[in-house]
Amino acid sequence: MNKVQPPEWGVIMSSVELDESRENRIKTEILVDAEDKEERAMGWYYYLDDTLNFPFNAKFTKKGRGKSTSSQEKEVEVLGMTSEDDCLRDMIVEVVEKGGSDDDVFTAKLSELKIIDADEGTQEAIDDWLYWLGRGYKF
Repeated sequence: MNKVQPPEWGVIMSSVELDESRENRIKTEILVDAEDKEERAMGWYYYLDDTLNFPFNAKFTKKGRGKSTSSQEKEVEVLGMTSEDDCLRDMIVEVVEKGGSDDDVFTAKLSELKIIDADEGTQEAIDDWLYWLGRGYKF
């Protein structure tokens, strides 16, 4: 079996173990023809938009900013991806707090969500994204 070569994406030292199957999927399905940062961002955007089965439930942890170190956790329903332009630096989704109305919709980084209830394909796609981030890869 041929070993998957580490990608040429910018890599930072990582504690996440190399997963050849996931690396292959990222290289051949998600970033197949991506040559620059914008194309890599759009590869991820379309992969997640096509693969995630919205809506699904998650916990959103809002970390304290500035002097506040406390974090706040709330259960949310993930409604969908934001616009392509919003996802050029990170994958952003629209969420609403459980029991909230359309007026309560806000955005969150996909990486700030912990999945509570989602189908297998959705979970795998999010795990792919978290793996990518955990390995230190950049657009």
